[in-house]
Amino acid sequence: MCDGPILAGEENSARWVAVCEKDRLTEQKIICTKVGGVDLLVIKDGDQLYACERACPHEQADLSLGRVDDGQLYCPRHLAWFSLVDGKISSGWPSRALRRYPVRDADGQIWIDAGSLSAL
Repeated sequence: MCDGPILAGEENSARWVAVCEKDRLTEQKIICTKVGGVDLLVIKDGDQLYACERACPHEQADLSLGRVDDGQLYCPRHLAWFSLVDGKISSGWPSRALRRYPVRDADGQIWIDAGSLSAL
Protein backbone atom coordinates (compact mmCIF):
# COMPACT_ATOMS: atom_id res chain seq x y z
CA MET A 1 0.00 0.00 0.00
CA CYS A 2 1.16 3.54 -0.62
CA ASP A 3 1.86 5.81 2.27
CA GLY A 4 -0.32 8.93 2.08
CA PRO A 5 -1.12 10.88 -1.06
CA ILE A 6 1.37 13.56 -2.07
CA LEU A 7 0.18 16.81 -3.61
CA ALA A 8 1.49 17.48 -7.09
CA GLY A 9 3.83 20.37 -7.77
CA GLU A 10 2.53 23.81 -8.65
CA GLU A 11 2.95 23.19 -12.37
CA ASN A 12 0.37 20.37 -12.17
CA SER A 13 -1.94 22.29 -9.79
CA ALA A 14 -2.98 21.01 -6.39
CA ARG A 15 -5.82 19.03 -7.97
CA TRP A 16 -3.53 16.14 -8.94
CA VAL A 17 -2.51 13.78 -6.13
CA ALA A 18 0.16 11.07 -6.37
CA VAL A 19 -1.31 7.83 -5.02
CA CYS A 20 1.46 5.30 -5.66
CA GLU A 21 4.56 4.50 -7.65
CA LYS A 22 3.97 3.40 -11.25
CA ASP A 23 6.00 0.21 -10.65
CA ARG A 24 3.29 -1.17 -8.35
CA LEU A 25 1.09 -1.67 -11.41
CA THR A 26 3.57 -4.12 -12.91
CA GLU A 27 2.94 -6.49 -9.98
CA GLN A 28 -0.80 -5.89 -9.53
CA LYS A 29 -3.63 -4.96 -11.91
CA ILE A 30 -5.79 -3.37 -9.20
CA ILE A 31 -4.52 -1.07 -6.44
CA CYS A 32 -6.66 0.35 -3.64
CA THR A 33 -6.17 3.94 -2.55
CA LYS A 34 -8.02 6.76 -0.85
CA VAL A 35 -8.09 10.40 -1.94
CA GLY A 36 -9.97 13.04 -0.02
CA GLY A 37 -11.76 10.39 2.02
CA VAL A 38 -12.99 8.57 -1.12
CA ASP A 39 -12.06 4.89 -1.60
CA LEU A 40 -10.78 4.37 -5.13
CA LEU A 41 -9.18 1.79 -7.38
CA VAL A 42 -6.36 2.35 -9.82
CA ILE A 43 -6.48 -0.27 -12.55
CA LYS A 44 -4.05 -1.18 -15.30
CA ASP A 45 -5.45 -3.16 -18.21
CA GLY A 46 -2.88 -3.66 -20.93
CA ASP A 47 -1.38 -0.22 -21.53
CA GLN A 48 -4.43 1.64 -20.23
CA LEU A 49 -4.83 3.21 -16.79
CA TYR A 50 -8.18 3.76 -15.10
CA ALA A 51 -9.35 5.14 -11.77
CA CYS A 52 -12.82 4.41 -10.39
CA GLU A 53 -14.84 4.07 -7.21
CA ARG A 54 -14.05 1.01 -5.11
CA ALA A 55 -17.59 -0.02 -4.08
CA CYS A 56 -19.91 -1.59 -6.63
CA PRO A 57 -22.83 0.80 -7.18
CA HIS A 58 -25.26 -2.14 -7.25
CA GLU A 59 -24.80 -3.56 -3.73
CA GLN A 60 -21.52 -2.04 -2.53
CA ALA A 61 -19.34 -5.13 -3.08
CA ASP A 62 -15.59 -4.47 -2.91
CA LEU A 63 -14.54 -4.24 -6.56
CA SER A 64 -10.88 -4.66 -5.61
CA LEU A 65 -11.75 -8.35 -5.14
CA GLY A 66 -13.03 -8.56 -8.72
CA ARG A 67 -11.06 -9.16 -11.87
CA VAL A 68 -10.10 -7.11 -14.88
CA ASP A 69 -10.28 -8.43 -18.42
CA ASP A 70 -10.29 -6.65 -21.76
CA GLY A 71 -11.46 -3.24 -20.51
CA GLN A 72 -14.01 -4.65 -18.07
CA LEU A 73 -14.07 -4.79 -14.27
CA TYR A 74 -16.05 -7.77 -12.96
CA CYS A 75 -17.90 -7.53 -9.65
CA PRO A 76 -16.86 -10.38 -7.31
CA ARG A 77 -20.40 -10.73 -5.95
CA HIS A 78 -22.57 -10.84 -9.06
CA LEU A 79 -20.12 -11.27 -11.96
CA ALA A 80 -21.76 -8.30 -13.63
CA TRP A 81 -19.12 -6.14 -15.25
CA PHE A 82 -18.46 -2.46 -15.75
CA SER A 83 -16.81 -0.92 -18.79
CA LEU A 84 -13.65 0.82 -17.67
CA VAL A 85 -13.98 3.13 -20.69
CA ASP A 86 -17.43 4.60 -19.96
CA GLY A 87 -18.49 3.02 -16.63
CA LYS A 88 -21.63 1.33 -18.01
CA ILE A 89 -22.75 -1.91 -16.37
CA SER A 90 -23.43 -5.08 -18.35
CA SER A 91 -27.03 -5.48 -19.52
CA GLY A 92 -29.66 -6.82 -17.15
CA TRP A 93 -28.33 -5.19 -13.97
CA PRO A 94 -30.25 -2.38 -12.25
CA SER A 95 -27.40 -0.04 -11.42
CA ARG A 96 -25.98 3.34 -12.24
CA ALA A 97 -22.70 3.53 -14.09
CA LEU A 98 -19.40 3.14 -12.27
CA ARG A 99 -17.86 6.49 -11.33
CA ARG A 100 -14.53 7.00 -13.07
CA TYR A 101 -11.89 9.64 -12.48
CA PRO A 102 -9.03 11.19 -14.45
CA VAL A 103 -5.75 9.34 -13.91
CA ARG A 104 -2.28 9.67 -15.39
CA ASP A 105 1.27 8.56 -14.88
CA ALA A 106 4.12 11.04 -14.64
CA ASP A 107 7.48 11.17 -12.89
CA GLY A 108 7.24 7.48 -11.96
CA GLN A 109 4.00 8.08 -10.03
CA ILE A 110 0.30 7.43 -10.61
CA TRP A 111 -1.76 10.61 -10.19
CA ILE A 112 -5.51 11.07 -9.70
CA ASP A 113 -7.36 14.34 -10.26
CA ALA A 114 -8.62 15.04 -6.73
CA GLY A 115 -10.64 17.97 -8.05
CA SER A 116 -12.93 15.55 -9.89
CA LEU A 117 -13.89 13.95 -6.55
CA SER A 118 -15.51 17.13 -5.29
CA ALA A 119 -18.51 16.48 -7.55
CA LEU A 120 -19.58 13.55 -5.33
